[in-house]
Amino acid sequence: MALLGVYVTYSLNQRAVRRERRSKTFAEALTAVEEYLEMPYRIRRRMNSAEARRELTDEVSSILARMAFHQAWLQIEASSVAGPYATLVATARAEAGVQMSEAWQQSPITSDGGMNLGAAYPRVRSDEARALCIDAMRRHL
Repeated sequence: MALLGVYVTYSLNQRAVRRERRSKTFAEALTAVEEYLEMPYRIRRRMNSAEARRELTDEVSSILARMAFHQAWLQIEASSVAGPYATLVATARAEAGVQMSEAWQQSPITSDGGMNLGAAYPRVRSDEARALCIDAMRRHL
């Protein structure tokens, strides 16, 4: 009987560890998308130098690679979440991609006062896709 108690306790602990690991991975996947959605602001506030442009394009590439990693991980480990996450990524890329292109066309900000852009970039579709993805993640957990 004591052995059964140990087994049950061990099983429950392992389940909690797996759930915590998945939760953390889901949060990291969502963070990658959030960082991508923030890139239009980063580009708009860039320094006027070749180095700053290179760093920003390298950062965009790194974020895209992380989102691709999370998409693959979800396809393997949490297939019920893979579709909603792929939709979120595609939606974020569509919204923020256009915004980044527009931000690159604007002159770099040269004053502290200009750092306050005054208006947020719209991300209604991304926010909706994010909410659906989070719902899928909650159900999976």
